[in-house]
Amino acid sequence: MLRFTFFQYVKHEMGNIQPQLKGIVTRLYSQHGYYLQMQPDGTMDGTRDESSSFSQFNLIPVGLRIVAIQGAKTGLYLGMNSEGYLYTSEHFNPECKFKESVFENYYVTYSSMLYRQTQSGRSWYIGINRDGQVMKGNRVKKTKPASHFLPKVIEVAMYKEPSLHELVLEQSPPRKTVKTSDSPSHQNGHKEAPRAEAS
Repeated sequence: MLRFTFFQYVKHEMGNIQPQLKGIVTRLYSQHGYYLQMQPDGTMDGTRDESSSFSQFNLIPVGLRIVAIQGAKTGLYLGMNSEGYLYTSEHFNPECKFKESVFENYYVTYSSMLYRQTQSGRSWYIGINRDGQVMKGNRVKKTKPASHFLPKVIEVAMYKEPSLHELVLEQSPPRKTVKTSDSPSHQNGHKEAPRAEAS
């Protein structure tokens, strides 16, 4: 059988051949001492509980050093919007693509493939602050511990290629948005993670 980067073709009982992606089930351990966690309602935070099942993520390769990050328990995809806020989505869309880069200390950073600083071109990163709160991507610097994660691989797994959905938020009917300091925002079907401004 021919071998391709990321792809392996698997023959099903009906004779159909479908592309499969070789990814991993992992926990993302922050240099600040927290595991990234996706709660059952889709909110994001950090936990020190290594055994939390909500800290397990599917890292699915969708390009060269580009991954989709999906909660293993919730099935929701992690995304970063145009304001730098993390949110979770039932559908994989362009905001759910993150560049995976190895930093010089062997930790890994995850930056938005869509958004960066307009003038400097600096990337926007997933980050957890010292209090275990997720941060706004445009306030996270790649040289700071907040953006550094150590993937702790649980197992290698095969995934179907996520179906890419277009960003059509502006065309969606407006929904009530609730914004508080300690609860996620719900807008256009997205669940926005609690905000944290400190590094």
